[in-house]
Amino acid sequence: MGSALWAGISGLNASSKELDVIANNIANVNTVGFKASKTYFGDVLSQSISGGSSGNMQVGRGVMVTDIATQFGAGSFETTGNATDVSIDGDGFFMVNDKNGATYYTRAGAFHMDNEGYLVDVNGYRVQGYNLTGSSSTTIDDIALANVQSAPKVTSTFSFGLNLNAEEPAGGTFNCSQTVYDSLGAKHTLNVAYTKTEENGCWGFQVSLDGVEAAAQTYSGMKFDAAGNLEKLYTASVEGLTITGAGTAEATVNKPGQLYKSTVIVNEEGNEEVVKIKLTRGEGATSWTIDENGGYDNMSVTATADTVEIDLDGAGGADITFALAGAWAENNTIEFAITCTEVDPVDLAVTFGNISNGATIGNSNVVTWDIEGSSAPPITGYASTSVIRSLSNDGYASGILRSLSIDGEGKISGFFTNGQTSNIAQLVLADFENPWGLKKMGSNLFGETITSGPAIKNVPGASGMGEVKSNCLEMSNVDIATEFINMITAQKAYQANARVITTQDQVLTELMNIKR
Repeated sequence: MGSALWAGISGLNASSKELDVIANNIANVNTVGFKASKTYFGDVLSQSISGGSSGNMQVGRGVMVTDIATQFGAGSFETTGNATDVSIDGDGFFMVNDKNGATYYTRAGAFHMDNEGYLVDVNGYRVQGYNLTGSSSTTIDDIALANVQSAPKVTSTFSFGLNLNAEEPAGGTFNCSQTVYDSLGAKHTLNVAYTKTEENGCWGFQVSLDGVEAAAQTYSGMKFDAAGNLEKLYTASVEGLTITGAGTAEATVNKPGQLYKSTVIVNEEGNEEVVKIKLTRGEGATSWTIDENGGYDNMSVTATADTVEIDLDGAGGADITFALAGAWAENNTIEFAITCTEVDPVDLAVTFGNISNGATIGNSNVVTWDIEGSSAPPITGYASTSVIRSLSNDGYASGILRSLSIDGEGKISGFFTNGQTSNIAQLVLADFENPWGLKKMGSNLFGETITSGPAIKNVPGASGMGEVKSNCLEMSNVDIATEFINMITAQKAYQANARVITTQDQVLTELMNIKR
């Protein structure tokens, strides 16, 4: 007879535990990453009243709580303005370590940088993953974001997209400049100075770095076709130097891009002959006159006792300089030809001298000018204003971390003040054969147990792991409506069990009154 009391009491205890679980679920309805729990019941071993083992006549002994299981279904996702707020879309847990190195697992991805530059959760525990900027990129470790810097990259290739005005008069100039970087990340100004030649469609150019002309450049001029398209690159030199008299002269070509002219013509007899320039020592052996200008109609000559400077286009400056030595007399002559070498447009190598800060630029101070190919911007010679359309180079200065972003694979990318973006670290997730065996440790943390099995670790999106969403937090998966329904049923169960106890009490009271 007394078993009804004990059955009722077990019902009270079980319903009370269920109400405890429901209360905890409701209390954590706004807890980031919280996983609700559900109470499961089982009956207590029954008592046979038939005295046999057939099981036909058994009376139950009440109820007990058999399990309080965590429900790992996904919660809703809430968008935030913090790039280090992350959620998992699918299976898996973030891993965090406390100061003693103990590892915990969580779905709460509200992370931030601490004062030491580590990525931590709200408990100050360090988030685990791969650091991609050092030597530990294959070792799971605390994700460190302190002192991350983007190293400089030396400029090895540059380009200009531009138009050079076909109607520019001979001697007209146009300058194109851009900032380039040496091996230390220091800035330098690279300039290309274009000068229109007397020959239609041709422009000479000279590359310089910080105002110092390049030590060498494979070509020195550009030739455009009748449609304004870049047709040829060229360079020119002085050839066939012939001197009459006892003096000597050494030629230096200062502006090979200005020397473009047709060097071979067909004469009146129909034969090819080389176009030459001839200078004659004037009266008193102090001046020079032009006997043959080689087609350079505006050519002028400036002479001193030791030099002869030739300005081919008459626009100013010495295109060719002759250093004189020995005995020069009146009517002595200097005769030479200009040889021009043409090639189809190709990438051009520019060699610079030593840089003052000890750094280098390009490959051993050789930089490539990207002129030909799909990556090269067009250079045209239309009859319109000379203008720079685009400029680029592959170098940049060093930079400090400005902001972070996290992609679906958990890669943490840094955007730096030099405009570069690079991967700094990558989150690593953990999963379990039996996540219901994890132990709740408080503060949205779970601990590994024998029942859960060891953690299976991998990057987001791999081997069944969920992908990561940035600027997003997974909220509690508690369903208020469901919890209220469960609360009502638990309350009714409690009331019913209490009524069983009071009824059994009345029965016992009647039994005691039989003696009266």
